[in-house]
Amino acid sequence: MEIFTGQNLLEFAERFKTDLDCEEYLAFIKSEKCYCCRKCGHTKYQVRKDLSRTCNICSDTESPSSGTLFHRVKFGLRKAFFICFEMSATTKDMSASQMSVRYGIAENTARLFMHKVREAMKSGENDEMTGTVYVDEFTVGGKEENKQGRSYDTKKKKVICAVEVTGKVKRFYAEKIKDFSAKSLRGIFDKHIDKSANVITDQWKGYRPIKDFNIIQIPSNNGQNFPVLHTMIHQVKTWIRATFSWVSEFNINRYLSEFSYRINRSQSKKTIFNNLIKRMVGRKPVYQDKLVCS
Repeated sequence: MEIFTGQNLLEFAERFKTDLDCEEYLAFIKSEKCYCCRKCGHTKYQVRKDLSRTCNICSDTESPSSGTLFHRVKFGLRKAFFICFEMSATTKDMSASQMSVRYGIAENTARLFMHKVREAMKSGENDEMTGTVYVDEFTVGGKEENKQGRSYDTKKKKVICAVEVTGKVKRFYAEKIKDFSAKSLRGIFDKHIDKSANVITDQWKGYRPIKDFNIIQIPSNNGQNFPVLHTMIHQVKTWIRATFSWVSEFNINRYLSEFSYRINRSQSKKTIFNNLIKRMVGRKPVYQDKLVCS
């Protein structure tokens, strides 16, 4: 079976006409990985007519969607595939309410599944940024009276981001932070930046204690010395405001992961859907209690 490539919606609809087409694709993706029975650990199996795999030892049967982020999708695999396609291959951002209308499913059901997709979009933290990397912090939320800059008691969500630049944006990552202290700021360094990188920040004092990275601090000059980075920050803020009327502290990292995933694969849109499906298959199921704030 050939992987699906491209961003053409009509071609996508032609390729995945039924839920069975989607099951076949999931079975194909699973076949690329070494099989290991989820109960006894045996590596030999039989493929059934419904594309399920049955262990030769304990007879445990695993459907194509079992053990993946498609596990127990209640509204059909085809609709789930279309949502994955829209969230990865298309350039238009869509909210859960829009997905609900578009595919005839409950808004909360759409939101929960989209959160699962965002879980798959999270960085594996295996490929660190090198070369020139710009780092800065910003806040997400409406204006607050008498709260400016890096106010510690602001109710806005605090975010730090890093962008690797090679003439153009190569990679971008962002994550929520508790505050603007060195302890909070260095999280993105440890997760995403190689210690050989030349890191450029503004003159905020919170970066000074981070001595084990090569950090160069220069004046921000109202953002003029960080044009690419501030363009990315503007895009993140605009994207969140345009797509989501309100983003909770509990979920903001998921939305930031989605934005970063798209940016980091903007040069490989041809295979981005297949990449996302492989991630959905490779991640273990995530249940509702992990997707909503209790």
